[in-house]
Amino acid sequence: MAYRNQKDVISDEKDLTYCSGVGVFLILWTMDGKNDAKNCVRKEKTMSLTCRIEKKPFGKVKSKRDAYLYEVHGSNGMGFAVSDFGATLVSLWIPGPEEKETDVLLGYDCAAGYESNGGHLGATVGRSANRIAKGKYELNGQIYQLAQNNGENNLHSGPDYYGKRFWETEELKEGIRFTLHSPDGDQGHPGNAKITVEYTLTEEQGVRLAYHGACDQDTVMNLTNHSYFNLEGPEGKCILPHRLQICSHRFTATDEHLIPTGELVAVEETPMDFTVMKEIGRDIEADYPALKLAGGYDHNYVLDNQGSFALAAVYEASGRRMEVYTDLPGMQIYTGNSLETEGKNHARYGRFSGICFETQYFPDSVNHPSFPSPILKKGESFQSVTEYRFSWQA
Repeated sequence: MAYRNQKDVISDEKDLTYCSGVGVFLILWTMDGKNDAKNCVRKEKTMSLTCRIEKKPFGKVKSKRDAYLYEVHGSNGMGFAVSDFGATLVSLWIPGPEEKETDVLLGYDCAAGYESNGGHLGATVGRSANRIAKGKYELNGQIYQLAQNNGENNLHSGPDYYGKRFWETEELKEGIRFTLHSPDGDQGHPGNAKITVEYTLTEEQGVRLAYHGACDQDTVMNLTNHSYFNLEGPEGKCILPHRLQICSHRFTATDEHLIPTGELVAVEETPMDFTVMKEIGRDIEADYPALKLAGGYDHNYVLDNQGSFALAAVYEASGRRMEVYTDLPGMQIYTGNSLETEGKNHARYGRFSGICFETQYFPDSVNHPSFPSPILKKGESFQSVTEYRFSWQA
């Protein structure tokens, strides 16, 4: 597969035309590899996107506090739901074949499910996403010790996760803004931080996640979203037959505890190579050390975007297509290798029921000077955007 630019993707295996802009969205896409106007979705867009927001009860958590769900429905056929508990992305509805609306996120039916279960389904993750070796790092000559909640390492700054806290809520014209105040010493990190994440519908048939952070001391700031996607729906059917492409030619090698060694490994001629669209399960059981250690894909891909907002991945299944855009340097691809829970409408979620696209700074980057730095300086601001764009067959 060759990338003509950061937006257009041309596949050797599928004849595809994709044009995206402010005024017009046009996709010519057929599953048999032929351009056939009868089977195409054509969206003529203007800047007249309107949204309707509904606030609904989402149950109580153990403290007896009420959680709320905010449903955002757009005039372009898209919609999503988020909760003030965890700034969680709960549902994402897109049309599909015959315009049948489908929720493409795994999740739970109420806030209690998100509180009591692991896996971080839909959660906003911070102050530092992913793993930090031995749960500690040095900053400005001082050692900061975090909890060791993943063996001897720290994962997602837990166990006091952002995804299990209530966030302040503000309704926007096209979405929701959540705000969290994280005090000095919270999770072991320095500084009083103010963090916001905005979920908004876009003209490009998508949902935009815009992150902002500021702190009164130098600190680590590495925010992400941990949604599990399944383009067949929230029932959690196996994703291994689904197709994936990643705009990356390298991944971060890890030790047996999934902590980066510092080496960036070329994906060429390995089972880690998704530079050409292929089935997720084609190589997942290969006798390859990185896959054996993780029990599937759970790896940070070094994106080709060079720090610019650009296409990071393309995911296809069931007549639907998802594109992930980000300005961050890395993306953790996780195929739910350890997932085991009961989700929406009593669906059983197990191994390979969903796939995560965790845009991020590299794992343990705070301890690797050669990696892009996740350090946010006092007086500066962290800003990042990740966007999920969708198209579908008529």
